[in-house]
Amino acid sequence: MRALLLSCLIAATPAFAGTVSLAPATVTEWKSVYGTVEARETVPARARIGGIVQSLSVTEGDMVTAGQEIAVVHDDKIAFQVAALDAQIEALKAQLSTAQADLERGQALVERGVITAQRLDQLQTSVDVLSGQITTIEAQRSIAEQQGAEGRVLAPGDGLVLTVPVTPGAVIMPGEPVATIGGGGVFLRLSVPERHASALKEGAEIRISAAGPAAAGRIAKLYPQISNGRVVADVEVEGLETDFVSARVLVSLPVGEREALLIPRGAVATRAGLDFVRVTEAGAEVERAVVLGEDVRQDGQEMVEVLSGLAAGDMVVLP
Repeated sequence: MRALLLSCLIAATPAFAGTVSLAPATVTEWKSVYGTVEARETVPARARIGGIVQSLSVTEGDMVTAGQEIAVVHDDKIAFQVAALDAQIEALKAQLSTAQADLERGQALVERGVITAQRLDQLQTSVDVLSGQITTIEAQRSIAEQQGAEGRVLAPGDGLVLTVPVTPGAVIMPGEPVATIGGGGVFLRLSVPERHASALKEGAEIRISAAGPAAAGRIAKLYPQISNGRVVADVEVEGLETDFVSARVLVSLPVGEREALLIPRGAVATRAGLDFVRVTEAGAEVERAVVLGEDVRQDGQEMVEVLSGLAAGDMVVLP
């Protein structure tokens, strides 16, 4: 009786859990390229005057804030100019003092009729001219002092010091960079062969393999000019962690679509180095040797591409 019941249960058990009809599916073709980590804002801190680098307070890798003093450029000629202008001001002040004394005496004499009003006007004009000259020289002195103050090289913004091409004691000219500051975070810059230019779209998702786990990004900007047979694209990546600017990161770009036969990874059995897939033929299960391609994630399920051994319409047995 027990044997009869067991045989009935075996007969009632289906030969397979389920089947799926194999049909071509659209998959995205990815191309691996290297992207370069770039700072969003790369601004040189330039010297506004020429001279000798008297002090340098930063080096590569330092963090700076906007307005922080990073170097001092000194020009000896500015101090000499200020001293010469001071001497001119003192001489003009002495002349002005004499002219004012002459004007006061002239006012007293014109009241007694000793000198004419015309002579008094000449004395007044001399005082006004000397006062104007003193004002002009004082303005020139202020300009020289401001030039001396511009020897302080300030950081143009918050960020990381990328390069410092000068050393203390070096002679630099106005406008030469003392340091390069990178701030505002980082992004990836790609250089893609122009044959893939038509497949690239702004906003397209890409896959990134940095030092940590794989991340996703999107193409933020495509540059219209092709240089040396390559298209330049900028990629936005949230949480891109890197300690180095200009580091190379492996990136996978979508460059097209194609039709492929996909089956669940669990439907593949591997024995003796060969891959087998169970299919149904005339109501019976048979195994076929297959050649597999790359793994593909589709609709949240791990799939694998079948290159040969199966055809569209085959009924694949699912585990």
